[in-house]
Amino acid sequence: MMLFTFGVFFLCLYEASASDIVATPPEVYNATSAILSCNLTSTQWEVKSHYWTKNDKTIESTRKDSSALHMEYRLDKIDPSSGGVYACVFTFMDGHTEHKNIEVKTVPHVGASKHSEHGNEKDKGVLVCLSHGYPLPNTWVWLIKHDMQEKIITNDTEKYEIKSTPNKTTLIILDLDIQLDAATYVCRGINELGVEEDSIQLRVRSRLAALWPFLGIVAEVIVLIAVIFIYEKRRKPDEINDDDDSGAAPLKGDTTANHTDKNIRQRNSN
Repeated sequence: MMLFTFGVFFLCLYEASASDIVATPPEVYNATSAILSCNLTSTQWEVKSHYWTKNDKTIESTRKDSSALHMEYRLDKIDPSSGGVYACVFTFMDGHTEHKNIEVKTVPHVGASKHSEHGNEKDKGVLVCLSHGYPLPNTWVWLIKHDMQEKIITNDTEKYEIKSTPNKTTLIILDLDIQLDAATYVCRGINELGVEEDSIQLRVRSRLAALWPFLGIVAEVIVLIAVIFIYEKRRKPDEINDDDDSGAAPLKGDTTANHTDKNIRQRNSN
């Protein structure tokens, strides 16, 4: 008798708190476009409004104050950025909500954080690729393209280290070598629907490259000092001659003239 009473109570609670929503299609799989729709087939409450969400974030443009029991959302062009978990949400007059999920699945979107990277020899290089969409990659693969050859990079050597999560993969290259490691690297993301990839160009510089600006400044300073020294060396004899002229004794002709003037002054005084 107690079990029967509990069952009736549970059934009544379900009828008083649940609504039936039919989502069409229940899943979108690798399509180019789609119309997502939901129908509220039965409910105990009046609908106040409805809207759509993507990955638990409200799509504000879809929010409507309406008592309609049907709602649609159009995806005119589906690409990797369109993938995700969409949900139709009905809000009722008493304030509670009911929703139904629709999964939109696409090939992963894969993009390098930088398409060109630089590193110094003997240092380590770090290359990063990111992914978004739905579902995220369940497998990441790194490749190196060098001298027209493509080779898969493995994580079981002392040269490379690969760290991956569903939305990010990082390739660490140890002890960079100018000849061996300057190349094009490819990150490839794989999920149940397909494969996407992007590339990164790695350039490796000599360790002396960082000293080149300093060496250039030192060379300029040395040239400037040399120019100043040569200039001073050449103008010094001229300055000495000028000094000798200013301190030289009076000429002989000038001495005679002085004696003549002195004699004239003596006669006049007599």
